[in-house]
Amino acid sequence: MDWDDLRVFLAVARAESLSGAGKRLALDPATVGRRVARLEVGAGARLFLKSPLGYALTEEGARLVPHAEAAEAALMAAEEAITGGAGAGLSGQIRLGAPDGCANYILPQVIRAICDENPGLEVQIVALPRVFNLSRREADLAIGVSRPQAGRLTVQKLTDYRLHLAAHPEYLAAAPPLRTLADLAGHRVVGYIADMIFDKELDYLTSLGATAPAMASNSVSVQLNLLRAGAGVGVAHDFALPFAPELVKVLPAELSLTRAFWLIRHEGDAHSARLARFADRLAQGIRREVQRLEAQSPAVAAQDA
Repeated sequence: MDWDDLRVFLAVARAESLSGAGKRLALDPATVGRRVARLEVGAGARLFLKSPLGYALTEEGARLVPHAEAAEAALMAAEEAITGGAGAGLSGQIRLGAPDGCANYILPQVIRAICDENPGLEVQIVALPRVFNLSRREADLAIGVSRPQAGRLTVQKLTDYRLHLAAHPEYLAAAPPLRTLADLAGHRVVGYIADMIFDKELDYLTSLGATAPAMASNSVSVQLNLLRAGAGVGVAHDFALPFAPELVKVLPAELSLTRAFWLIRHEGDAHSARLARFADRLAQGIRREVQRLEAQSPAVAAQDA
């Protein structure tokens, strides 16, 4: 089989469409379709079934995927061996998927430091409030808020992080007293849109027994800015609070949540020295940055001190 045709096959399998694969490969859809057809003739098997929803792998196509990915990994390893060993700087493009809280408040500092050390490296941060599909190559690596339980993935824990209730002092001054968690019933709560919570680890309010938030967003940064505007009280990441110095923690003795970040990679990339070196540097940087930011703890609301 021709590697170039296998490369097209993988792109279609991941994008589930000719046009999506064409965008990734800088080829027009018609060319992608011809290459797939050529591969199917050579393999003597139908690899995709076309439907209104796109291109789905047949049983034969699904069996070909791990072998195509192994060829892809071998080619990447060969390129790394030619361009430089472990002592060489990182180069090329790496796409990193992350939830928007991590992407907004932690990764800018970490990625800047990595790119300062490796001028030939280009890092793309994809900040989306959802789980990334590495099998479709939406990203080279992804950061998650829970450990995946399925899929051909390698996973490592990066660090724990903490969250507390927070609010603007002006909101607290105008609102009813907030001395216990039960008092939240009389307050405007800021949180996630319930049907857009993409991971159970983010369902903070249900664990508090709180009702649906009066003001909600699927974005951590929007929630934080609602709190900064005095919209109400809500759960905030400790690592984000230094970026909102006007906020204060509320009831920290009664509510202190701990969650974790996980670094997720496709199993087929296990032998990529380049991604392994980037992952090591990323993990070190995230741990240090979370510790640094959480050490800048804001004041506790006076009524709760």
